Amino acid sequence: MNEEVMKVLKMVEEGKIDSQKAAELISLFNSKEQEKINETKEKMFKIIVKSSKGDNVNINVPVKFISTLGAAIKKLPKVEGVEGLEEIDIQAILKAVSEGLEGKIVDIKSENGDIVEVVVE
Repeated sequence: MNEEVMKVLKMVEEGKIDSQKAAELISLFNSKEQEKINETKEKMFKIIVKSSKGDNVNINVPVKFISTLGAAIKKLPKVEGVEGLEEIDIQAILKAVSEGLEGKIVDIKSENGDIVEVVVE
């Protein structure tokens, strides 16, 4: 149970509000949570790798699927000849995205001409 609901239940227990008001508050919290879910429903988490050697990678994952990935993804897949991928903390990115971060998150351009981008749009 989330923190807001626990606070409302505590207020009922202490006699500060009645059950009707508690139900209204909990309903409000639930509707705000649903709005947040709906906002991220259509967004995509994109990983784009353009290698100077032609080893290009395009990964598109719905943001709503990000939380399911969790610990399954530790780092980006290794692409031979593309430098900079090992520097990316994918767990930190996934956490930020699940909390609402959007736009270009990672933009790496190596001196070899390799490009790595992580975008939420």
